[in-house]
Amino acid sequence: MEGPDTKSLPENAYEPLKPGEVYAPIVPAGTKFPEATGVSVWLGLLFCVIFTVASAYSGLKVGQVMEAAIPIAILAIGITRLISKDPPLLQNVIMTGIGGVSASVVAGAIFTLPALYSLNLSPHPLQTIFICLAGGCLGVLFLIPLRRYFVRETHGEYPFPEATAITEILVTGEKGGSQAKLLIQATVIAGIYDFLVTTFRVWKEFVDFQFLPIVKDAAEKAKVLVRFDAVGLILGLGYVMGLRSSMILCAGGVLSNFVLVPLIYLLGSHTPELIAPGTKAISTMSANEIFRGYVRFIGVGAIATAGIFGILKSLKVVLGSFGIAIKAFRHGEGHVDLERTDRDISIMTMLVGTVVTSVLALIFFGTLGAGDWRAVVAGLLLMLVFSFFFTSVAANAIATTARNPVSGMTMLTIMISSIVLLKFGLSGPTGMFFVMAIAGMVCTALSVSGQTITDLKTGYWLGSTPQAQERVKFLGVIAASVAVGLTIVVLSRMYFFGDAPDGTAPEKILAAPQASIMKALVQSFMNREPVPWALFGVGSMIALALEMLQVPALTFALGMYLPLELNSPALVGGYLHHLVTRKAAKQGGETGRTLRERGVVIASGMMAGGALGGVLGVVIRLAFKFDPDKVKMPLDAYDTVSQVVSIVGFLGLVAYIWLGANRKPTTA
Repeated sequence: MEGPDTKSLPENAYEPLKPGEVYAPIVPAGTKFPEATGVSVWLGLLFCVIFTVASAYSGLKVGQVMEAAIPIAILAIGITRLISKDPPLLQNVIMTGIGGVSASVVAGAIFTLPALYSLNLSPHPLQTIFICLAGGCLGVLFLIPLRRYFVRETHGEYPFPEATAITEILVTGEKGGSQAKLLIQATVIAGIYDFLVTTFRVWKEFVDFQFLPIVKDAAEKAKVLVRFDAVGLILGLGYVMGLRSSMILCAGGVLSNFVLVPLIYLLGSHTPELIAPGTKAISTMSANEIFRGYVRFIGVGAIATAGIFGILKSLKVVLGSFGIAIKAFRHGEGHVDLERTDRDISIMTMLVGTVVTSVLALIFFGTLGAGDWRAVVAGLLLMLVFSFFFTSVAANAIATTARNPVSGMTMLTIMISSIVLLKFGLSGPTGMFFVMAIAGMVCTALSVSGQTITDLKTGYWLGSTPQAQERVKFLGVIAASVAVGLTIVVLSRMYFFGDAPDGTAPEKILAAPQASIMKALVQSFMNREPVPWALFGVGSMIALALEMLQVPALTFALGMYLPLELNSPALVGGYLHHLVTRKAAKQGGETGRTLRERGVVIASGMMAGGALGGVLGVVIRLAFKFDPDKVKMPLDAYDTVSQVVSIVGFLGLVAYIWLGANRKPTTA
């Protein structure tokens, strides 16, 4: 069978259609090529599991989930060219779609479920898996009625940045062999590097520069603490984010650590009394304790407010959700007569799937010990309403900016759900578990719906069958839910999520910033504790000022909440991206395009490798009961030398990205 011409998209692929004009994808609607084959499905599931594990670790560590679809698209091209005799284009779409589910399910899980562990609620692994599974299935089911509106009827009106990138990669598949090799090489290098640092601690992971007298004096006298996590994972993340986003993220950390922490110490150091919500006098606090005890609540207020702003901006889409869905259902009545490229799974399948998922969720909520059946029904209705309405917000956000404001929507879900369920007498540990289960399902649904619309738009441009894409999505949701649920269980046995007892080594903490915020919210409401509204209010005003300045408030606010050592390496990666992009622009043409692509591929590989190296270290610690604290490395006795080695190694990774991006690719 002769494959389709995949060298270029039609000229009207990214432009609004003229009256009477019809978009013709690369694979025509009347032509059928292999899509959901055994090879594409099984490889997609394999990639889904691998990237789920990697994304879970990276997301818990730095609060940013590793985007999986682009590197999976590159790997798909390289592999199918070697093993598939059939035209691989639409098989690659299926493979990318299944594997891409990993990042979205991970986001829904790690933004919420770690809070159950830090609250000592001891969830069963099956409970964490079901929360992700139910939310993921609803995310796909609620998005399907909106597909025709976002994908076909508004053709050319939404930019779909991520779908465009994936489509271009798949279309230029003749480069896939060399790109796949480069991705694997970067993954192996970063994986080994981060594995040696985070597991065996051959040299320092965190550099504090206190071997310099001026830095040590600033930390002791002014509470200005400089720290740097010198690992490949965060360097690659910063590169993918780009200079502007990484600068905004790091700027939030600068405000928190170099302005707010010293300011609070200056104002409170002369007061011997305890000032809530702190646990001891400010005069006796370290810089890190001030950050955790006060500044992080300012960050919470900023993140929550920034998320609400994102919702308000999409309010028009929210209010129009019912109309869009009803219109889509009416069009679907003639399912049999629709052309292949406009055919969804049947309405009956969608309805049955929604009902079955809802019934199972109702049973699940009933097992949480709520007591009052009205509270169980109210919890189910809250979950379904939030999931449905916010699905269109997520789709609109992804279609416009490739950013999905799930954090803000989830925080709003927690606040409203807590207020409602308190009316039914739910509070304390039971109430917290109940609310976080609702939040986990909603968060996963929104995240999965955003990734699904990206996948369906990619398929629309290339000529995939939506029905085939939608069916395999559920397989990806199942695989990712099981993988992330088990990964969180494993990581919870080796790390503290978010807060940790004083004196805990940084290497034993996964920041889990979003989950820590969710925990603080639900704990305050359900335990009827005093809420630090004043600190939340300061953060809200910071977010408001950023919105007035038209600065991405959510990114800045996340930087305020994350420890600075996780922001600063990202800035290095962002600046390196700027240098590579500037050189690519000067060279122009195919040379410049190749330079940009290679840089992104290497950075994506470093993110994947760094995360997998960290997870492998956790597995070794559990399986072999390895305790790095009991193993003395040669550099342990030489702190200054160890930090210098760490800095040199990190600069070596920077040089690897730069030289690798500039190297002329060999013919695959």
